[in-house]
Amino acid sequence: MTARDPILIPAFAAPALAQGVATELADHAVAALVDEAMLTPKPGLVDLRGGGSHRDLSWPLMCASACALRPAFIRMALAGLLIADDDALLRRRIGAIGREGEAAMMAVSKGVNTHRGAIWALGLLVTAAAVAPERDAPSIAARAGRLARIADPGAPVLTGHKGERACIEHGVGGARGQAGAGFPHVIEHALPMLKLARARGDAEHLARVNALLAVMATLDDTCLLARGGRKALSAAQQGARRVLAAGGIATPNGRRAFDELEERLRRLHVSPGGAADLLAAALLLDRIERGE
Repeated sequence: MTARDPILIPAFAAPALAQGVATELADHAVAALVDEAMLTPKPGLVDLRGGGSHRDLSWPLMCASACALRPAFIRMALAGLLIADDDALLRRRIGAIGREGEAAMMAVSKGVNTHRGAIWALGLLVTAAAVAPERDAPSIAARAGRLARIADPGAPVLTGHKGERACIEHGVGGARGQAGAGFPHVIEHALPMLKLARARGDAEHLARVNALLAVMATLDDTCLLARGGRKALSAAQQGARRVLAAGGIATPNGRRAFDELEERLRRLHVSPGGAADLLAAALLLDRIERGE
């Protein structure tokens, strides 16, 4: 590599406009993660009521973890701006930044996996959003998908993480499959449900819960598979479908179905962490589209 290689350009050397764009996108990503963490109620997941099915997680810890990722998101977005004409180099660069971001996350969480999947999903999306001329969610997700399909030579062949083991054991795509396909559960399920629920008058937090349920209804969530196998996945999917079929959590029947789903996941000691990551991705794209 030479000194002219864009991978060596430090953040402070970037033009002011690029720095501003990158900072704005990183702020959107952190806000999306904080919004997801604090969204209440969520079945089996961390929310303002407690840790859900997790004994080692809390919403303040999730928010601290999200804030710790801000520098990594800024650097990923800058990479998208500065290395826009070399996808292979860009993919390698954001992979390295993501691993450094994971280390920062682990330092804050004292070794607890708070946002490993979210680093992957939201990191790809802020990178893609930085370089995509269109500011619409499908275009950004498609660009992120193209990056996700490029092999990262710096990544380990196997990580040993629970999600990876669940993919191998159950033959599902997991977070990598979602990203490589252009985030179909975000584009085809979460965002349409979010917009539908808002249009029919649901309160914003309930519209977001319904968006989470729309993902849960069909996603092969590796967090559920890793902790509870196919039984847990089926319980989550069927329960989410029942809530939505009853009109969503904002309706009396939907809330009763939601409470039943929550109790079922609590008894199984499982949580739909993969769906939560995709909800955060949807909230990020929603913020970008709305220019918030």
